[in-house]
Amino acid sequence: MTHISIKLSQSTAILLEHARRAGMSDQAILAAVEAKDSAVFQQIEDERFNYEHFISYAEEHGERLAEAIKEGYRLTFNTRNGLKSWLEQAFGLQGGQDFEVGEGIIEKLHLTEQQAELVHQRLAVNWTVAEAKEAPGGKELTLKLRAPKVRI
Repeated sequence: MTHISIKLSQSTAILLEHARRAGMSDQAILAAVEAKDSAVFQQIEDERFNYEHFISYAEEHGERLAEAIKEGYRLTFNTRNGLKSWLEQAFGLQGGQDFEVGEGIIEKLHLTEQQAELVHQRLAVNWTVAEAKEAPGGKELTLKLRAPKVRI
């Protein structure tokens, strides 16, 4: 498994994957990022995905967005609903239909081998792949929220 050192916030990663899902090529996204031109994304915006601060947020928070587009990234932190949204955008899946979301767990996530590898690379450290079973066409993953270490 490849170690990825470039980190993106959950919101930046979801917007990046939404742009890809909407048909924008990495080359077009990269050109917009390098030109600092968020207007390019207006064609794919909707009530859920607003790109007005996509580039400026990444810059202000030290996210290496251009490198992440070219080389890959790891999420800094995932909430349950954020991870659900990221999976939907990254792989074109639908929560409740293609996988089940519970309290601190995502189950029955069917992915190809390549997609499963991407989950391993991108998943924030507060989540873990608890189980990976062989399944037709790839893997069935169970993702779990890591329990915090308690000091007494």
